[in-house]
Amino acid sequence: MTEPRRGRPRTPLLSRDSIVAATLQVIDADGVGAVGMRSVARALGVDAKSLYNHVDGKDGLLDAVAEQLLGGLVLPAATGDPRRDLHAIAGSFRTAALAHPQAAPLVLTRQLASLEGLAPVDAVLSVLLGAGASPEGAVHLLRMLLATLIGTLLREVSAAPAFGSDDGVRRAALEASGLPAVATTAAHLAEFDRGAEFEYTVDLAITAVLDRINLQR
Repeated sequence: MTEPRRGRPRTPLLSRDSIVAATLQVIDADGVGAVGMRSVARALGVDAKSLYNHVDGKDGLLDAVAEQLLGGLVLPAATGDPRRDLHAIAGSFRTAALAHPQAAPLVLTRQLASLEGLAPVDAVLSVLLGAGASPEGAVHLLRMLLATLIGTLLREVSAAPAFGSDDGVRRAALEASGLPAVATTAAHLAEFDRGAEFEYTVDLAITAVLDRINLQR
């Protein structure tokens, strides 16, 4: 019986999808800062130089991940109710951000000129224009909404697992701070409900946006 032929293991077939998957693997394990051509190549078991046939360096890796995550963002169908539609879009962003918390900064802050990057922007602008905002006003309001959304989601995904829970120690410390306003609100400062905070913040921002549009009509 002929023994199997031995030799160097076959290099796995590379594709943009496999490279994105490996990059996400690195991000999930060690964060965005760990991403590089070498770290992704190690995850794939290939030479780093071979990646350049599919992506243009580290920025290309990060753009590819952001595009894939944004491409998976399910944008809700418009209902014609601006408040409901903006809430639904914000919820879609949150779902995408929480799917890969370590990659959330890419989803939320990476500026992309691709269809994946512009589709969510177009969705928000369409709602704002439909609500009566001027083109210039819609852009200002879009940026305000995105800044608010990015801020609250980055806080959520970057917080420690125990953030928001309290065994009474934090509340006691706040009450004993000697600061009147802090002591009065200690019970609420000591607790943090991530979902409730997100809804409150988004609703407040949307209310401000729609009020501004109504004032400018």
